[in-house]
Amino acid sequence: MFTGIVEAIGKITSLQKKGGDYQVTVNSGDLDLSDVKLGDSIATNGVCLTVVELSSNGYVADVSNETIKHTGFAHYKDGQLVNLEKAMLPTTRFGGHMVSGHVDTVAKLTRVVNNGRAIDLWFDLPSDIAKYVVKKGSITIDGVSLTVNDVEAQKFKLTIVPHTSEQTTLEKLTVGTAVNVEVDIIARYVERLVSKSDDGVTMGLLAKSGFLK
Repeated sequence: MFTGIVEAIGKITSLQKKGGDYQVTVNSGDLDLSDVKLGDSIATNGVCLTVVELSSNGYVADVSNETIKHTGFAHYKDGQLVNLEKAMLPTTRFGGHMVSGHVDTVAKLTRVVNNGRAIDLWFDLPSDIAKYVVKKGSITIDGVSLTVNDVEAQKFKLTIVPHTSEQTTLEKLTVGTAVNVEVDIIARYVERLVSKSDDGVTMGLLAKSGFLK
């Protein structure tokens, strides 16, 4: 699990086919690798990858065909900047929200609007994923935990403050860019509970908890 609080910006130095799928090499920049060992997970632009090789300045991870198919890795090239976060510890300060590193889809940036010192980014989502996005809810974009500030049909708006721009790759996004999206996992659990409820008990519990109003 991750929190969506980016620890460093890295760079893909190699993304190559290997044995029927792919392998990626990442220069981890300022990410502290002193406590990372083989088999650990690092969120790479929001994608949970398992470290299979370590060096003094980065790591190597295997990338499945499924990941290539459903994430931004489909169009990444050498030199691609990526947001990095190591898996959370029990003692980690929970500054973001629960992030699994399992990307749901990619979304395209459709509009950029200046908003004081911040910028508003509008994204377009597939309809089957848009239903999980709500105003003031949480969402993960390229591994960054963010708050949804507005929703219009299949579009949603994020407001990126200066600190987030400086510490992540989001300020480099341009209209038309595709990003990795992970919706709030709680929304998926609630949907599952509701869809499997046939005796009214689960619905009652959800109503009492405030999920259903």
